Amino acid sequence: MASDTPLASKPRYEILDGLRGVAAMLVVAFHLFETYSPGPTEQIINHGYLAVDFFFALSGYVIGYAYDDRFTKMGTWGFFKRRIIRLHPMVIIGTLIGAAMFYFGDAPEFDLVSQTAVSSLLFVTLMGCLMLPLTPAMDIRGWQEVNPLNGAAWSLMWEYLANILYALFIRRLSRRWLTAFVGVSALLTIDVAMNFDTWGLLKAREYAAFTLIGGFGLSADQLYIGLSRLLFPFFAGLLLSRLGWKINLRGGFWWCSLIVAAVLVMPCVGKEEFGWVNGLYCTVAVLAVFPLVLVVGAGSRTTDAATTGWCKWLGAISYPLYITHYPWIYLQMKWAADHQSLPLSTHVTVGVSIFLLVIAIAWASLKLYDEPVRAWLTAHWRRKSVAVANAGAAV
Repeated sequence: MASDTPLASKPRYEILDGLRGVAAMLVVAFHLFETYSPGPTEQIINHGYLAVDFFFALSGYVIGYAYDDRFTKMGTWGFFKRRIIRLHPMVIIGTLIGAAMFYFGDAPEFDLVSQTAVSSLLFVTLMGCLMLPLTPAMDIRGWQEVNPLNGAAWSLMWEYLANILYALFIRRLSRRWLTAFVGVSALLTIDVAMNFDTWGLLKAREYAAFTLIGGFGLSADQLYIGLSRLLFPFFAGLLLSRLGWKINLRGGFWWCSLIVAAVLVMPCVGKEEFGWVNGLYCTVAVLAVFPLVLVVGAGSRTTDAATTGWCKWLGAISYPLYITHYPWIYLQMKWAADHQSLPLSTHVTVGVSIFLLVIAIAWASLKLYDEPVRAWLTAHWRRKSVAVANAGAAV
């Protein structure tokens, strides 16, 4: 989800940073529209959920670029420290925002909110801050999310798992074996998107058949969907980074942004008996289109100050925006349910206002909290490492 800082001698992939921000903006819009959607096939920004698969692909590419050639020197624990510093401060603030707003979001579909004791809320808050997923029996909202205070945190659970797999196992694979692993992972993507259900785990999500929606809970079907959505995009991104495939395209940022936006906004393709067409669409998007975007985004360069500035700003705000916006969606659902009789213009105004509000909150969280905390943690761990090294030298 979040970009990392590569070696100082390496150029930064500013276009990939910008594309992460474009996808994050579309995710917020997707969730705002979702409040008024009767189901997955009727959603306005219909394939917005595929942004998560794109995020995974981006993360895999950047992880490989930033760490493959310095992992031995840095070590496994050094890698984990850097990833915790990069990701976890915003996980905590997103959870705390959700906790502060929890009781204000008792929409009709959230039947457990009003029944939740403060002690239970505090326990769930602690679990969320520690990035420990909740089982369905521990749910306090009604959607059986791994973090019912901040729905978007589910993808960070899988991001953490991907980092663990990379550090302990996958980074050791040769290109040939990594290619084989990515190929097998693609079969899982196809199984879920095309609803083949090889393992008989998808019956509980028939409402989302022929999509890649899911992965946000600890039930068997959600775990399988989440793992299937993670493995191919993340490690295909890693493989592309190692292969060094790049395409230089003039105006690459704008072309790639247009492609990503078109994929996410595309209406549901095929309904009822032709639902498999939508599954095929999701399959092609994840297995072919997103890797192509990575290759073009990494191979192209910004050529003017305005585009460079947009890419930097979008990249900076992308992760804070993604991880802090969802508590406001819970409140929007509550407000929309209580004000159904108001004219459409009022609902549009509220939606636009929330969109602008979450951007402002994300930027404030980045500048006033995330960057200072990350700077302090980095300096603290650096001082500690130097102290340990000096102590070892003295012995």
